[in-house]
Amino acid sequence: MKQWTQRMTAVLIAVLAAFAVSNGALAEPERDTVEVSAGGAVLMDVRTHKVLYAKTAHEKLPMASTTKVMTAILAIETGKLDTLVTIPKEAYGVEGSSMYLRLGEKISLRDLVYGLMLISGNDAAVAIAVHVGGSVAGFAALMNEKAQALGALNTHFVTPNGLHDPDHYTTAYDLALIASYAMQNGTFREIVGTTYYRTETGEITRTIKNKNKLLWEYEGGNGVKTGYTMAAGKCLVFAAEREGMQLVGVLLNCPDMFPTAKRILDYGFTAYQPETLVAAGDVIARVRVSGGKKNALALAAKQDIIILVKDGAVTTVRTVVKVAERIHAPIAKGEIVGLLEVWEDGRLLAQTELFASEPVEPTAFPDYLERLFRRWSV
Repeated sequence: MKQWTQRMTAVLIAVLAAFAVSNGALAEPERDTVEVSAGGAVLMDVRTHKVLYAKTAHEKLPMASTTKVMTAILAIETGKLDTLVTIPKEAYGVEGSSMYLRLGEKISLRDLVYGLMLISGNDAAVAIAVHVGGSVAGFAALMNEKAQALGALNTHFVTPNGLHDPDHYTTAYDLALIASYAMQNGTFREIVGTTYYRTETGEITRTIKNKNKLLWEYEGGNGVKTGYTMAAGKCLVFAAEREGMQLVGVLLNCPDMFPTAKRILDYGFTAYQPETLVAAGDVIARVRVSGGKKNALALAAKQDIIILVKDGAVTTVRTVVKVAERIHAPIAKGEIVGLLEVWEDGRLLAQTELFASEPVEPTAFPDYLERLFRRWSV
């Protein structure tokens, strides 16, 4: 493992101009006073996981069919979507919302994921679980392992569909983390952003419509999942993108979930704006190089770092440059030699690799002797 040294600086970002909506489509909510009637609520920036709004965000609650966000992303990541799945007895006649899958029917994993996320097929969830995890219990273990890896530490899955179990729960914050991760997957985004979908398997044709009304009722709406059980109440994981801002939100046990989601999104898009802290290619630091024809090297950022900043506020972030303790030539242009981290309030907000902006060739031995002689003769 490489050993790193750290260089730390503090950066102040001031946003003085009020954020103006060009087309007037957004209602201006009162800052920090969004009215939310829900057991738990969160609005989060997908890129950095910065929380823009929260209400009882860490309370453990049942989440009904919003569970299927995790089911879908696991199916996409671990399965082959064009594989035909034979519907097992465990998935036949499952209670609640359904694709009405037939026992022994052969259907692609892709079609199952669409049925899972658009019409909330509980039978599709079980079919996916058995196909990917070998059993419902085996798939639940994969779900819990993934949740831990994503930092959703107050989440526990028992079922792939969210049908009630007292040991099946999450928090608004955890579910936002899971949804943020899923929304960065292009296939997942395409599926949850689809309004209508048609499946054809032999003689069986299904036309399904997405239950998430925000896709056509809210400008920029692009996901993700509805849910309801008597124990969980109405639940919604929602997402929208405008002007480079991709937000996700979670509402657990919220009677008026769609109007509430719109208000929270309005608040997020009105009160915050993206600021480019670092642009790809920006030179971030210069470091010493040993054994090279040059004794210093400029390090540049591989990717943009964009954070959301509240209008009229001053946000303080801390940047940390990490580089190898010793950098030796030769070094190729573009070679990764460090890391830039951005921290806010003790939390890692974003990071990007640092690359060599130019090559450094090794010093030939006679050149080394000449340089050494000059140093001693001065």
